[in-house]
Amino acid sequence: MNAAGRASSLNWDRIFTQGSHADGDEAPRLHIAVVTETYPPEINGVAHTLHHMVQGMLARGHQVHLIRPRQYRGDVGGEQGPLREQATAGLPVPGYKGLHFGLPARGAILDVWHEHPPDVIYVATEGPLGGSAVAAARHLKIPVISGFHTNFHSYSRYYGVGFLEPAIGHFLRRFHNRTRCTLVPTESLRTQLTAQGYRNCKVLARGVDTALFNPTRRDPALRRDWGLEDADPAVIHVGRLAAEKNLSLAVEAFRAMQSHQPRARFILVGDGPEAAELRRLHPDLILVGTRTGEDLARHYASGDIFLFPSTSDTFGNVVLEAMASGLAVVAFDYAAPREHLRHGESGLLPPLNDRDRFVGLARELITDPARIRGLGEQARVVAESVDWRCIHDRLEALFFECAQERSTWD
Repeated sequence: MNAAGRASSLNWDRIFTQGSHADGDEAPRLHIAVVTETYPPEINGVAHTLHHMVQGMLARGHQVHLIRPRQYRGDVGGEQGPLREQATAGLPVPGYKGLHFGLPARGAILDVWHEHPPDVIYVATEGPLGGSAVAAARHLKIPVISGFHTNFHSYSRYYGVGFLEPAIGHFLRRFHNRTRCTLVPTESLRTQLTAQGYRNCKVLARGVDTALFNPTRRDPALRRDWGLEDADPAVIHVGRLAAEKNLSLAVEAFRAMQSHQPRARFILVGDGPEAAELRRLHPDLILVGTRTGEDLARHYASGDIFLFPSTSDTFGNVVLEAMASGLAVVAFDYAAPREHLRHGESGLLPPLNDRDRFVGLARELITDPARIRGLGEQARVVAESVDWRCIHDRLEALFFECAQERSTWD
């Protein structure tokens, strides 16, 4: 029996009347394939989101077959309980240390899926490996959901190849339209992509671990290491130090803030191709490199104001982490900030691409400690309502729905 036939043999009436966690041994479970070009220990928003996705499905008793490029010599993947990792051939991404892209692997994927066909497939990235997975799924008539995680077409303008943006956009649209539906993190992105010809986009939000990212992790000793007294403001940015992150605006905003509060410090958490130039041009900035886990949470909570100047992120997981840490956020009115913050209540949201307004709001904020605290407290309240568990419930329901229906191809 092929995968579509196997899926349709599940007790779907029971799933939708009692839920996927019905008591007893007969509770239905799925075999889910997840295909991605990036996964932890690589550090980026896509890897972060997919790790939560995989762990969420495993926690619900499903089997997950993770397909990703090799991350180091001798990496062959492995199997641990219901999680099977299949490592395929890949190459380093130029200019992105520690990241790889997968080479075409249709044959290797078909071999595994012929023997152990999944009920549903989630393809997270649009590279050669993702393309191979979509082709293999179409051949086997297994339903596929894709995720729109990265604005690759808009990134092109930051690397001197902006003329390729229409062609990249066409490729991405065709890629996603070959899948049953495309998951996007915000309603505004769904509207935007639908207007560009993407079919059947569905919103699946992002969550945050509010136990990990928490104001209680504030560390006075760390702040002293940064040269700050108790009342001195710490301005924080977390993310990849790369051209598409619009870091020049963050520095410009900090300089305006510094003119009013000379004892303010700007701490940048992360690494990337712009790090060396930032150190050369701005030796007073505090670049602490990549941080993870409780150490990252400690850095967030020890700050006061979070600057997020990006105009290219599809979401911005770091915004939710900053909110959960109790920071006052200054970010453009789009993506995660628009989805979760209210201007003047829980954050400051200048209009998208209005650089002067971004700088002005940051400068005004640093002169008002009470407002900094108030915005941070309200941001924390909002973050507490964004729970990964609820988001994974929605994702699981989509997987069941997709597996129930036989895929329809153009």
